[in-house]
Amino acid sequence: MAATPRVARTINDRLALDLLLDRGPLTAAQLREHTGLSQPSVGDLVERLSAAGLITVVGEAGERRRGPNARLYGIVADRAHVAGIDARRDSVTMAIADLTGDVVATLPLPMDRAGEPATVMADAVAAAVEHAGIAPDTLHTVVIGTPGLVDPISGDVNLVTTLPAWRPSLASELRERLGRPVVLENEVNLAAIAEHRLGVARGRDDFALLWLDRAVGGAVVLGGELRRGASGGAGEFGYFPVTGPDGEPRTFHDSVNAEEVAELARAHGQPVPRTENQDGVPECGLPAGLVASVADVAAAVRSGGDAFLDALAARVAVGVLGLCALLDPGFVVLAGDLGRAGGDALAGRVADRVASAIPLRTEVRATTVDGNPVLRGALLTALADTRDALF
Repeated sequence: MAATPRVARTINDRLALDLLLDRGPLTAAQLREHTGLSQPSVGDLVERLSAAGLITVVGEAGERRRGPNARLYGIVADRAHVAGIDARRDSVTMAIADLTGDVVATLPLPMDRAGEPATVMADAVAAAVEHAGIAPDTLHTVVIGTPGLVDPISGDVNLVTTLPAWRPSLASELRERLGRPVVLENEVNLAAIAEHRLGVARGRDDFALLWLDRAVGGAVVLGGELRRGASGGAGEFGYFPVTGPDGEPRTFHDSVNAEEVAELARAHGQPVPRTENQDGVPECGLPAGLVASVADVAAAVRSGGDAFLDALAARVAVGVLGLCALLDPGFVVLAGDLGRAGGDALAGRVADRVASAIPLRTEVRATTVDGNPVLRGALLTALADTRDALF
């Protein structure tokens, strides 16, 4: 069945907007060239999109060319803004981006765990908007990266051990308080979205991301789509059962979390300092007492000798073998602060162990996403939802 004129206009408008986002300002002639549309059709869509406040003239193609075709059209960047949030036990990092994806402000804030969760997060959003200096009514979608499981149907969060005050009604409460779309998403899932769009997994339809940080987590992308599972637990590789050095059963998390990696580094002669876990709030199973900071453990991994990296790779490979046997993704990304710190040296060692143990072609690489991958994934998700709504 042929598309109706209205549907055809909608498709053409979205195509033009995506081109302007991807390639920057374009003239009407360039839009005709890239879309294959006729001159009248391009003229009509430019008029429609300008009237909708989505595009505007941002310059001219050259000093010697004048007239309508020489005008450069670009997205109206401040037509809408989005907020991305990385919520952790001790901190909330906010970022505001305009419609083109340019980040206009980043604001780190302490996490008030004693406060009412919806109030804490709503106040954080208000503070970020004020810090960015944008009109509050231009903020469209807010995406929050959270620890724990997010129900793929309801969008509610549960099982957040590091933020015990968070409750399943948080998303709906925030939508009511803020008066705009609010999405909760597992933090590692957002990191995988960033890796898929911006990192080493760009262009790959199938891959798994293994998150090595204070805790162990993961995410799965198959057929180009993020897989969440029936209860939001797809990719929770930390639950894999493994055998410890003493022969006793344990989880993969118990083998390669930051504290265990710190102990492994010390056993290989690398001093990793301990600091007091002052407030006694359990963090990924850690009680009050002396613990290693993730930054110190990452530094040890980054400077680790061959023997230490070989021992760490042996532990990591156990989890990678499990996920490969189950999913056969063909490509595994080591992410999180420890995965990033290990770089190609750790990834190569893990790949060698996997290749020697299982007949499935599997490439293992370290993450290449710059900055905070959770925050970047949150912004990418918010931008996609906002553009779909506006475009």
